[in-house]
Amino acid sequence: MMYYVVTGAAGFIGANLVKALNDRGITDIIAVDDLSRGDKFANLVDCEIADYLDKGAFLEALEAGGFDGELSAILHEGACSDTTETDGRYVMDNNYRYSRALLDFCIADEVPFIYASSAAVYGRGTTFREARECEAPLNVYGYSKFLFDQLVRRRWNEFTAQVVGLRYFNVYGEREQHKARMASVAFHFFHQYRTAGSVALFEGSGGYGNGEQRRDFVSVEDIVGINLFFLDRPDRSGIFNAGTGTAQSFNDVAVTAVNACRKAQNAAPLTLADMQRQGIVRYIAFPTELKNKYQSYTQADVSALHGAGYTAPFLAVEEGVTRYCERLLERNPA
Repeated sequence: MMYYVVTGAAGFIGANLVKALNDRGITDIIAVDDLSRGDKFANLVDCEIADYLDKGAFLEALEAGGFDGELSAILHEGACSDTTETDGRYVMDNNYRYSRALLDFCIADEVPFIYASSAAVYGRGTTFREARECEAPLNVYGYSKFLFDQLVRRRWNEFTAQVVGLRYFNVYGEREQHKARMASVAFHFFHQYRTAGSVALFEGSGGYGNGEQRRDFVSVEDIVGINLFFLDRPDRSGIFNAGTGTAQSFNDVAVTAVNACRKAQNAAPLTLADMQRQGIVRYIAFPTELKNKYQSYTQADVSALHGAGYTAPFLAVEEGVTRYCERLLERNPA
């Protein structure tokens, strides 16, 4: 029997990928994760898998030849995703060494390998193109992703099967509740408004006004779509941006999340100016610890992604965040 491996399977994007494979009728899935934080199990309750392995046990089995000739593909989402983590040894072990071990196996066993990179590799740059001259990470998380991408580039001629790196921009959507402070701003704005009746955004930074910092906010639905696109096309390899190609402001996300909640209360939608006047959208001081470590603007250059043949439309914030909030409301109607 052949298996698909999803690492980080109980995490945000990993669990969405497991569910998407299930929706295709695929259940021969080995879910790999580290459940030291056990609450992540909830992401897999409605999923069907063949087996669960702790990350350490999985690596031991790989090295012992336990999966030789048995894997259809590895979808590698497992990582330390905390961009503020300062323990560099921990980050590098989880994000670089772990990924390197999987790459070695996939080259040796001719297994397609699709892995999560990050827009954090670009740092405070203003050009987000998959090129070395655009890459200057601001923290050890970004560096760990950058370094693995560099390894992939150096080893390109060794590959025996597909290798795809996806540089995720600001992903939001279902199954991220366990991420706490690292969850998306859409998640936080939704819960802030539901509990306090207001949302808090950062004051201006990087030349942008209050709440006007701009990111490429991309729905996890689109991220899953990109992963499956490449899974279905094992002849296509490369490092690709995974974003919408359009930057939108944090204010846009806040207005959309608030109005989705208001609609559920049969209340009329409000403009940003309305929300500012009523104190629904308010601004807090920019954190000193994030100065010189914060991306005030990101916008994926999706030319390479389109060049690989991916042409599906992306969800704009107004549609994607609304849909996300509606699903959160379905589960938490009170």
